[in-house]
Amino acid sequence: MTKILVLGATGQIGAELVPELRKIHGRDNVIACYHSKQPSGALLDGPVERVDVLDIKSIEGAIKKYDVDEIYHLSAILSAAGERNPQLAWRTNMDGLYNVLELAREYKLRVFWPSSIAAFGPSTPRDNTPQVTVMDPRTIYGISKYAGELLARYYAEKFDVDVRGVRYPGIISSEAMPGGGTTDYAVEIFYYALEGKKYTCYLREDTMLPMMYMPDAIKAAIQLMNAERSRLTILVGYNVAAFSFTPEQIAEEIRKHLPNFEVEYKPDFRQKIADSWPRSLDDSLARMEWGWKPDWTFEAMVKDMLERLSRKLRPA
Repeated sequence: MTKILVLGATGQIGAELVPELRKIHGRDNVIACYHSKQPSGALLDGPVERVDVLDIKSIEGAIKKYDVDEIYHLSAILSAAGERNPQLAWRTNMDGLYNVLELAREYKLRVFWPSSIAAFGPSTPRDNTPQVTVMDPRTIYGISKYAGELLARYYAEKFDVDVRGVRYPGIISSEAMPGGGTTDYAVEIFYYALEGKKYTCYLREDTMLPMMYMPDAIKAAIQLMNAERSRLTILVGYNVAAFSFTPEQIAEEIRKHLPNFEVEYKPDFRQKIADSWPRSLDDSLARMEWGWKPDWTFEAMVKDMLERLSRKLRPA
């Protein structure tokens, strides 16, 4: 049975990816690794391990202890948080990836490592952004993601490391709280709506960004890792899309369920970041090469988020 190490398991994606992987591979075969944020809930239903991605011996120790075959490397400092501490973001995002790729080379491991729409920039075509285009990232997070794509591709070509990944859009989750990204508003807004509070959005009302519901983000990772390698032409950095919307559009959709919900707009430093990112993505290569197709529409996501968070905030 495949043994999988999930680095960054207590983050937004990891917290929901680990239970899904355990359903597939068995709970004892998926090790939830954390560093500073303690694991809780479903993560504790299987093995957990404290691992520092900046310490190659720490990762290697977990690989040896569990006889690991695959690593899902999700540890990262995100866009907005990265701008507050760019030195730490660069070190965490780049040195962490380098350590994982070096160990994958040495121990013949398969790796999933996600990139992001943050790898694009203001010179990139913003509508239906092509798979191959000008990148031009302007945040330390985006720069680390673009550099990471190049580094991962180098390890794939030079050392035959089977490393794969997608460029995630903004991700919306009912489980994990936002973790310092520019698209965090799209999760925060639901909590304010359900608590009957006015929400102050840090982006302009007309800021269109590509987004994805967490179940589709998990599906993309697992589907790409299960794809036949011979069919994949790029391995890392596949564009994946679901839907795009603005803060105004999500507020309107929420009002269909909660008519009195109010939003005001006070853009901050994150507006400049959002303005450098795509409004929509061309994911035709992912669809063609490994059958990518999202399950969730924008409207269905909003309804499901409200239902799930309502149960979470007002347990029976």
